[in-house]
Amino acid sequence: MLHVRSGYPGRASLVLGTVLVVGADVAPLAGRFSTHMVQHLLLGDLGPLLLVLGLTGSIRLAHPFVALPVWSAVVVGWHLTPLYDAALDHVWLHQLEHLCFFVAGFLLWASILLESPPWFTAARKLPYVLLMWLVSLALSQVFIWSSHSYYSRYSVSDQRAGGGVMLIEGSFVMLGVVVWLLLRVLAESEARQRLLEGR
Repeated sequence: MLHVRSGYPGRASLVLGTVLVVGADVAPLAGRFSTHMVQHLLLGDLGPLLLVLGLTGSIRLAHPFVALPVWSAVVVGWHLTPLYDAALDHVWLHQLEHLCFFVAGFLLWASILLESPPWFTAARKLPYVLLMWLVSLALSQVFIWSSHSYYSRYSVSDQRAGGGVMLIEGSFVMLGVVVWLLLRVLAESEARQRLLEGR
């Protein structure tokens, strides 16, 4: 069950995450692929990340074996040309796309940052996060290096700029998460050592 994290930082994170998600959803950012990418990253990555940072507890659906495959399928699937172009042409489908990005991102960050199965230690979360980054990296490279536009409304240069946005945002977020996990690995190692010394 989820609870709001006590203290000012937790509440501030919830408020900021909510503002980012709602603001990104209503903002008219679909005119260019690069700004549309910013919108999707706010809805599916940064916004959910801030919301999860403001919570404690666990979510049953946020299991490591569920969250990453679902997130990967959502991110890649909605960028396939037929779905992406259809979402641009139909408001209801565009809103469904946004909802999918948000839910998938929220579950993924919850699986990493909230209470998780005992076997899913910080050390095991490192390769998990790496797999997450590799999905984002691969998709960004497709956009950056393609010689033609995949979508009817966007130019090749705009598509490349959007890929660059995805690459930079994903790399900075992953770097921060990896540093946090490495600190957690050290803390868990020290805790085990103290436990052994106390026996």
